[in-house]
Amino acid sequence: MCMDDRLTPYILQNYEYDANIRHVAPLLPDERDYTPYVGNGYFGLEVSHDAALNIKHGRAMQLPIRFQPVVSVLQNGGAAEKEATVVEYLTGMVHRFQCFAGYFVSYTLYAHRTQPNLLMQELQVTNMRNLMDNIELILPRNRLPKSSTRSIPLSDPVQIGMFTYTELEVIAGTVQPSSDDPGKLIAISIVKPKLETTLQLRKRGTVRIVYPLIVEYSKPVPEAQLKSTLDNLEQHTIQAMTKLLQKLSTKASGTGSLNSINTFRQEHINVWADLWATGFTISTSKAENSLNGDRINATMYAVLSQVRSFEFEEVNAVLGSGSPSIREDIAKALTYAEGCYDSYHTLQAENLWRDMSTLHQLNSLVSSWMLTLEKQGCHNLIRAGASGVIQAMTLSFGSFRFSNQHLECNMHPKFLHRDFHFRRLNYGNKTHVNVTIIVKDDNKAVINVALDRSDRSYYACDGGCLDEPVLLTQSRREFPVKLTEPLTAILYITEDKQHMEEIHHAIHVKEVVEAPAHEQHLIALHKHGHQLGGLPALFWVSVCAIIIVFHIFLCKLIIKEYCEPSDKLRYRYNKP
Repeated sequence: MCMDDRLTPYILQNYEYDANIRHVAPLLPDERDYTPYVGNGYFGLEVSHDAALNIKHGRAMQLPIRFQPVVSVLQNGGAAEKEATVVEYLTGMVHRFQCFAGYFVSYTLYAHRTQPNLLMQELQVTNMRNLMDNIELILPRNRLPKSSTRSIPLSDPVQIGMFTYTELEVIAGTVQPSSDDPGKLIAISIVKPKLETTLQLRKRGTVRIVYPLIVEYSKPVPEAQLKSTLDNLEQHTIQAMTKLLQKLSTKASGTGSLNSINTFRQEHINVWADLWATGFTISTSKAENSLNGDRINATMYAVLSQVRSFEFEEVNAVLGSGSPSIREDIAKALTYAEGCYDSYHTLQAENLWRDMSTLHQLNSLVSSWMLTLEKQGCHNLIRAGASGVIQAMTLSFGSFRFSNQHLECNMHPKFLHRDFHFRRLNYGNKTHVNVTIIVKDDNKAVINVALDRSDRSYYACDGGCLDEPVLLTQSRREFPVKLTEPLTAILYITEDKQHMEEIHHAIHVKEVVEAPAHEQHLIALHKHGHQLGGLPALFWVSVCAIIIVFHIFLCKLIIKEYCEPSDKLRYRYNKP
């Protein structure tokens, strides 16, 4: 009951694939085994009590730091415990719940989007008994090689909620980026408030802890520059933590620190909401091993968690973020997507939808996605950070490609046997396009196109572009799916009407026909999980069994009536 109460608020999100609930040892039936993860492109973390921080190395955050930042409640010996995690894709936060005998703990962790050097942890311990109790906390553990730790008293103690922080702990260390270049090291500085290991619980009371942690690291530097680099990082992280504590303090908020903490959290959530404005929806298939929204959303979340949102970050010279020049470069990169995405649609690439049950698998999958997008013409969008990456991923799902003066959809009609919705494709700075593909009752697919917003007139045409270009508006415009010989795009969108009128003279198609309807058994397989229509397979098996039994009985009657001795037949049917 304790765990059910904690998870109930997330049931609907889990059902709609906007979150993932995962019990710890063992998983419940039908649960999806995806690693709970938080990240912002500067650092990342698997959410478990013994997880270590990871920083950017190559195309993913796969360089571990021997520092375990998660604050946890120490289990009592022999006490029964239930544990589960909830990953909220739309907010970029992970919730972790533990139920002990007599009390429960709720954790919320997130890697802040506007302050990429910040890992925020919020703990809430609730005592359900009418007794006071003391519990032990597992604090962050430092295992960095050749590291140093020192304490710095705060000139003015900071109260956040129920706790007053008086000291900061500063950790400095190094990590070797790779064995190929042993002469260089990455300098790391971590600052955290000092927290007592024992926590007292009041009778039927709740204790809340807000625990921020600042992490910064350098590029690989020679050992001769290591000391000066570490000194600079330490100074910067201390200043960042001091400024943050003042912002979150009870004195600063006036009415209490909860308001400032909620505002601070909302800034992070707003960035994720902006990212998810672009996205993709697919109808759920019941076919075995089919790709559905649960894996798609989990994969997109994993990739976005390992890419920074440069345009939303606060100005930070050490991290290289927030300056007007950087934001201007991001805007240009988002506008110029020429050549992206230049290959078959990624929904059919099994290598891009592998398991993510371990951190190694998750990092490997993110590397595969980033490599694929980069090599398929989306390098400019990748430079734009998370906003560009989610655009590139959404383009790749439908094999959309920006080519010269238009956007084209290159999916083969044979793959359009499920409903697709591509949301807010970015066509320039001020235009967003929505494309929806629907399979109608006659098993034929049609394309609907609408502008989410626009700064000028846009036009569209279907395969072959033989018909007059259609002016797009915020209302849906329907287009049939056409099959051409040779094979060409099924949809073209452009702002240049003359260019669209000339397209059919440039693609040189010999034949243009409406794409045939999909076979009924294929549609039934996705809708019902089998090829026998809407009724369950057991029904049809039962019908077949009844027919077989009836014919066996009928044959038995015929044999009995016509194959018995003749005198018996005369006795039965002749008049006396």
